[in-house]
Amino acid sequence: MSVGSILAELREKDIKIWADGDRLRCEALPGALTPELRTLLAEHKAELLASLKAVQERSQEQKSLVPLQKNRDGTPIFAVPGHNGDVFCYRALARHLGNQQPFFGLQPPGLDGEEKPLTKVEEIAAYFARQIRQTTTQPVIIAGFCAGGTIAFELARQLEGIDVPVALLAMFGSPHPAYFRPYNRIKERVVKNLKSASADIDGFRTTAYKAISAVARKLRTSRAPATNTEEDPFLTRRALVEQATMTAVAQYKPLSYSGRTSLFLPSADWADSQQFARLWSAHVSHCEEYVGPEGCDTDNMLLEQNAPAFSAMFTSLIQDVLMKQSAPSYA
Repeated sequence: MSVGSILAELREKDIKIWADGDRLRCEALPGALTPELRTLLAEHKAELLASLKAVQERSQEQKSLVPLQKNRDGTPIFAVPGHNGDVFCYRALARHLGNQQPFFGLQPPGLDGEEKPLTKVEEIAAYFARQIRQTTTQPVIIAGFCAGGTIAFELARQLEGIDVPVALLAMFGSPHPAYFRPYNRIKERVVKNLKSASADIDGFRTTAYKAISAVARKLRTSRAPATNTEEDPFLTRRALVEQATMTAVAQYKPLSYSGRTSLFLPSADWADSQQFARLWSAHVSHCEEYVGPEGCDTDNMLLEQNAPAFSAMFTSLIQDVLMKQSAPSYA
């Protein structure tokens, strides 16, 4: 009798079975686990354990794939969220792309409390790459939002190395990792505060001092996640993921990527003030820009009010990519 047949019979009798180390555990209603079934389970214990463990491992390995659109047809999008690991930042975008577009968020380790956050971009990307590779070997689309764009970039590079074709790398409001380094963060915030300073020299100096002090306090706070035991455990885990991700991105030094890459910039003003985003073009062979509506920034570019604009641009781009992939090649 095959393992599949045994498991099917157990399901019919509402008998639950699972692997507990090298032991086979069962949960059944009185009288359901007959002597014949007990003998059958004993005879096929090794095979059942191997099958159950394989299922558990596959479930564990793919737990970071969060389906936002469950359709299995078409080229799937695998999207890395921002530094806090919230895959639901893509919810509005995925909905406006349509329910025919497969869309999966990639949740980083550490949020579930079972694993520690990873502190290197290469490690986070490898974690995601293994799970995508187990899901498909067909062409995929990789997306990244804000700090997640850096992880998406490295993920696309690694997928190409394990024979998973990347049809497109899409980066939404994703500054170059140089932007996240402490010196540049301080410089940007100080300049922003000084632009609104009073022309009065005393007021100017006071504003500068306050701006530098505020930035320094914020950076110290960001490096020391809250440890209050009364705090919500999920918020504590999220704070740890945020810090680990920011540390990883700030330390990352991009190499080169040969695939097609698109930068979705929130708005023209944002693009002009965030010159770091355009540094990505130095690392890719094919880079194009798509600019969102006036007044848009990374805080709202994926929210409902702006999702239609970006989904329209993204949809058009995806169609173009897939059309070129399916076009015949002539020598």
